[in-house]
Amino acid sequence: MASGAVSNALPAAGTNDVSLEEPKKMTREDWRKKKELEEQRKLGNAPAEVDEEGKDINPHIPQYISSVPWYIDPSKRPTLKHQRPQPEKQKQYNSSGDWYKRGVQEHAVATRYRKGACENCGALTHKKKDCMERPRKVGAKYTGMNIAPDEHVQPQLMFDYDGKRDRWNGYNPEEHMKIVEEYSKVDLAKRTLKAQKLQEELASGKLEQVNSPRHPWGEEESNSQTERDHNSEDEDEDKYADDIDMPGQNFDSKRRITVRNLRIREDIAKYLRNLDPNSAYYDPKTRAMRENPYANTGKNPDEVGYAGDNFVRYTGDTISMAQTQLFAWEAYDKGSEVHLQADPTKLELLYKSFKVKKEDFKAQQKESILEKYGGQEHLDAPPAELLLAQTEDYVEYSRHGTVIKGQEKAIACSKYEEDVKINNHTCIWGSYWKEGKWGYKCCHSFVKYSYCTGEAGKEIANTEASLMEEQPEEEEHMTKPKTLMEVGCFPFSVRQILFNILATKFCRAIISLKITRLYY
Repeated sequence: MASGAVSNALPAAGTNDVSLEEPKKMTREDWRKKKELEEQRKLGNAPAEVDEEGKDINPHIPQYISSVPWYIDPSKRPTLKHQRPQPEKQKQYNSSGDWYKRGVQEHAVATRYRKGACENCGALTHKKKDCMERPRKVGAKYTGMNIAPDEHVQPQLMFDYDGKRDRWNGYNPEEHMKIVEEYSKVDLAKRTLKAQKLQEELASGKLEQVNSPRHPWGEEESNSQTERDHNSEDEDEDKYADDIDMPGQNFDSKRRITVRNLRIREDIAKYLRNLDPNSAYYDPKTRAMRENPYANTGKNPDEVGYAGDNFVRYTGDTISMAQTQLFAWEAYDKGSEVHLQADPTKLELLYKSFKVKKEDFKAQQKESILEKYGGQEHLDAPPAELLLAQTEDYVEYSRHGTVIKGQEKAIACSKYEEDVKINNHTCIWGSYWKEGKWGYKCCHSFVKYSYCTGEAGKEIANTEASLMEEQPEEEEHMTKPKTLMEVGCFPFSVRQILFNILATKFCRAIISLKITRLYY
């Protein structure tokens, strides 16, 4: 019995596991059908196999590549998943923006010694033999005082081929602003020193003598020292003019003329205006971008600096020329010997006369229709701005011209429904407040989805309130103890009477409501 139980339990335990049975041997007929199907798939007469993701499997892939080993997938489903990289075996690399944090200080300091920390300083990130602090006479392990903060543990970064060779990884562009500020301060100091020297020379009188050299015949020298002093701010630039070697530019320090070739390099290139790959196509051979790169951004073509090369086709006389060409084709179809390229002057005169005749014909047709049917007064109506230049806004002004009434701030609408009256109530929920509870003002009910009882509900609520107020006073003046019958009899009888009154009035209200519905 025991052996039978074990043998019966083994298959049950292995039902959830992968079956390790070898594939069955195919018959000759099945093998022939399989080969014929493969040939049909290669010729394109039969549909290709589809894997579990719905992708077609190329029928020209060899069998030793496409077949799945029986110990991986015993179901023998067609797939190429076993040939693709497995995610669990791929190495995970850090992104190019990750880098070690420099100058990080941990400000969180422990107040007591922690187990496993340094016995000397109390930090948890190193041991006593690796401690860089001065050895204490009594360590932090025994004193529990002056525990040093933990050092920042740098992350273990692992980059791929490009990340290892990225020279700018970890560079902070804000550090360059320090250099810019330093050079700006040096430039400001130079200008201040130069202005101070000019003031000193002007005060001593040396500058006037130097700035007024004259020729022997009495005329002042045209290229005087004054012009050179005005250009003294550019002396530093002239010193390094010989070192300038920029492609496409020739620099002359005397004439200060820059000869530019090709386009101005400060302009944005066409292919950099919109980096979306689905935007306008840029042809690198002709350097043309015919479509508008800002078409899908919602910008107006009149507001952008560049709207594509096709805008040239719709500017100037392009549209009028297209209309003239269309007129030439229509006139040629009707028998007129005109051509835009062969005789443009004749076509232009003919087109002008055609437009004049067309306008005269439209004017005569309009006049004849108005004479026959009338309606000239509707065409001479004032513009809509004058017709609708009125408003229903009521504003009151004082004798001094100030607004007294009419410009009150509009009340903001609530996101909840307003003035909703349910269950025959005449007031909204929240119109009554008493003892920290909201209710209906029409019946003094504190239940939101209750039916309205009208004045009867108010009387009942007031009666109950008065009873609740009188009950403590009676208990204070009570001298003789009452029996249980005497205590419970009065409230019970009053409640029964009030309940009967409420029930009868409620039934009358329902009956009257049904009668009105039947009549209307």
